[in-house]
Amino acid sequence: MTGFPIYFLILVGSTYLIRALPFSLMRGTVKSRFAKSFLYYIPFAVLAAMTLPEALFTTGNIISAAVGLLVACAVALFSRSLSLSAALSSGAALITELLLSFFSRG
Repeated sequence: MTGFPIYFLILVGSTYLIRALPFSLMRGTVKSRFAKSFLYYIPFAVLAAMTLPEALFTTGNIISAAVGLLVACAVALFSRSLSLSAALSSGAALITELLLSFFSRG
């Protein structure tokens, strides 16, 4: 129990330094076109890195998860509706699971 406050302070300090240090070191705006484009795409890359593994291994079957992910990407691309994308991808994964279990029985 005595080590927890020390670990907590180290964690708080390290995460604060990671977030606050770039702001304190930067003077003015970023002029480099490469740096601007790099900083622009970081949130999308982090989101993809966090969600893609979970989307592929969420059902326990890679085939049904891949079908659900493909349906979600297609529906999101064409309709831009989050609720429709979630509903149709869940339904596609469910139907794929049912078909796989039906054909694996007999």
